[in-house]
Parts: sequence; C-alpha cells; structure tokens
Amino acid sequence: MNNIVLFEPEIPQNTGNIMRTCVATNTKLHLIKPLGFSLDDKYLKRSGVNYIDKLDYEVYENFDDFVSKNKGIYYYFTRYGRKPHTSFDYSNKDNNLYFIFGKESTGIPKEILKNDLDHCMRIPMTDNVRALNVSNSVAIVIYEALRQQDYNDLLKEEPHKGKDYLEK
Repeated sequence: MNNIVLFEPEIPQNTGNIMRTCVATNTKLHLIKPLGFSLDDKYLKRSGVNYIDKLDYEVYENFDDFVSKNKGIYYYFTRYGRKPHTSFDYSNKDNNLYFIFGKESTGIPKEILKNDLDHCMRIPMTDNVRALNVSNSVAIVIYEALRQQDYNDLLKEEPHKGKDYLEK
C-alpha cells in the first residue's frame, strides 16, 4: 500500500492539493502535528473541496506516534538526499511504502534523516531552485511508484464521457 506522510505541514493550499492527489491515486495520507493550519480551514477545504470526504487520512501527535503505528518501508524526501527517487524498486504491492515529506520551511529534521540515510532521496533538479513545491513533489513520487505497480487498479480511461470521447 502506498502512503504519503507530511511532517508538520505549514501551508494549507499545499496540503489541500496533496489531499486531492491522494484521493485520485487511492493513497492514504498521514499528517504529523503540529499542523500550520486547521483541518477545517477554508483554504484547505477550497483546495480539496469536493474530495475531502473521500480521503483516507490519519493525524498523529508527533513523529514517534506515527512510527509506532505504521510498519513498512520509509522513504524520505530531502534536498540533501543523494539518490534520485527513481532509483528504488516500489513494484511490490504487498509492501507498505511511506513517502515522507517535510514541512515547507525546513524539511524533515536531520535527526530523523540521519537514522536512515539509505532511504533519503531527492528529485533531480538544477541548482537554480532550492526545492520543488511539496505538492508537486508528492505527485511526481506517487506516480513513479504507481507506474512501477502498473497503476494498481486506477482507471486508465476517462469514466464519465467514455473512452471514445475524442473520436466523436
């Protein structure tokens, strides 16, 4: 099972976008406190307005609380990672995979990262930016995992207008 973990997210619009991505990809979202917003915040609801009721998510008091309740393989996304996100094998659908992203201002604390350097990675980019937006990063990574899993049971054709819509 694929899981997205947000460590102390600060910006409600980013979290709202990630919520929508999680619903679209059938991915569970884990939120680690403190949150920089209320889950009832109007900005958060606007970002995921029609999808929050379909979201599978859980909130944790801190990182230790999260770790105590979730067993599997942890992958940490940090600008200090030395491996690209594509260098790992995510294809085993029986594994619980946790893709962990840090807060927008400071990322994941070094104290957490140094305990599992082999699973610290970065999305390759130029030196002209410090990092990509976290919601963009989540989308890039979850779709790489899903690609390796042949997209699990996600729809590969548009369900509402039909697969022949463009030919009509």
